[in-house]
Amino acid sequence: MESQREFPRLTFEQALDFVISAKKAEGIRDRTAKDYEKHYGYFLKWLTASYPDILFVNEVTTAIVRDHINYMRYDAVRYDGHTNIPTKNQRVGLSDTTVNIRIRTLKAIFNQLQRDELIEVNPLSNVKTLRQDVDLTNCLTDDEVRAILAQPNQRDYVGFRDYAAILILLDSGLRINELLGLRIGDIDFQTRIITIPGERSKNRKPRLVPISAQSSKLLMQIVEENRQHFTTDRIFMSCFGEPLGANNFNKRLKYYGEKAGISGKKMTCHVYRHTWAKNMTLNGCDAFTLQKMGGWSDIRTMRRYIQMDTADVRLKHDEFSPAAKFIKKRV
Repeated sequence: MESQREFPRLTFEQALDFVISAKKAEGIRDRTAKDYEKHYGYFLKWLTASYPDILFVNEVTTAIVRDHINYMRYDAVRYDGHTNIPTKNQRVGLSDTTVNIRIRTLKAIFNQLQRDELIEVNPLSNVKTLRQDVDLTNCLTDDEVRAILAQPNQRDYVGFRDYAAILILLDSGLRINELLGLRIGDIDFQTRIITIPGERSKNRKPRLVPISAQSSKLLMQIVEENRQHFTTDRIFMSCFGEPLGANNFNKRLKYYGEKAGISGKKMTCHVYRHTWAKNMTLNGCDAFTLQKMGGWSDIRTMRRYIQMDTADVRLKHDEFSPAAKFIKKRV
């Protein structure tokens, strides 16, 4: 008679170590590993406070996970534990997007534990992410873009750098780390093509991104300015020649958005990527070309970037309606 399989009793720290080791063997980036540790840490902090008797990972149940989800949605204080942001008067309840990010992280961790036969039952197997309404406000209008572009002081290095970076985001749809990681050798100024190497691409696949003559000119001007002061081949830097971080640059975008009087929209590189994708679509770019330029591995992911509001849909209907050719226009 076969003996029943025994599963190890892993502490939560041991479980995470196993998962991170397995994921690194599969080639995940250091940033992804840090995200695993961060979101898993949020879960453990809540679990220790709410269920102090649970000491091993196999003791986590689906009911506990759903209790944690309810806590995140209705009781968690935003920015709780953040070193630089006070929690006083902060809103209670995390956004659905944040909750879903943490659910996906937990699912990835427990799925790995189950695949490696370190747990018998996966408490996340029947847990789904939250349904989210489609956000039609995550793009900038033409007037908002014009107002933002009027804000940087192009007479100083930082202002011109920011102006150029914003235009290149709107022209190329680059992700923030792709933009800030650009080096001179990535750009073919003759063909106006940016090459994003696989090691800097989100899905690890290299891709070619065309840019306009105006963007190419701005990049050449920045390169020439950099050569007068620095020896590095990086393009987007601080005024001291240091690498420009994503958080720092997003703060610059927020600053310009506030100066332009824009409210109710997040001022991040991601919003500019949405704006690029939507306008490329409105201007007639087909979905497969857009997918290739934007570097989406799944066209379903890309579709979330090109949601259109009522005015956009009506405009396209008026332009392409098959009924229009049958209606006689009055002279």
